[in-house]
Amino acid sequence: MTSIPTNQAIQAYAQAAQALSGNGQSGAQAASTSPSDGFGALIEQQATNLVDEGRAFEAAGMDLVQGRADVVDVVTAVAETEVLLETVVTVRDRVIQAYQEILRMPI
Repeated sequence: MTSIPTNQAIQAYAQAAQALSGNGQSGAQAASTSPSDGFGALIEQQATNLVDEGRAFEAAGMDLVQGRADVVDVVTAVAETEVLLETVVTVRDRVIQAYQEILRMPI
């Protein structure tokens, strides 16, 4: 399993906290991630971010092939997509671990 550097994990948790509290976002974004929406909305938002980053990576790759982009831009897009994907996978693993712990609890 790939580990995420501590500072990136801290940033991801800070962003998640901001998303849940609605701080630092426009009105439309704050309304879509209100605390009443909870964990499901946060996961949905992160999945949307992952898809958007993937599309940006693909667009940067196509621009590089066509000679309209710099290699640095493509590498940056790849790195951002990789960090986001690792974060999503880590959250998924933690959710599965929590679910398994709940199943092991005595009734």
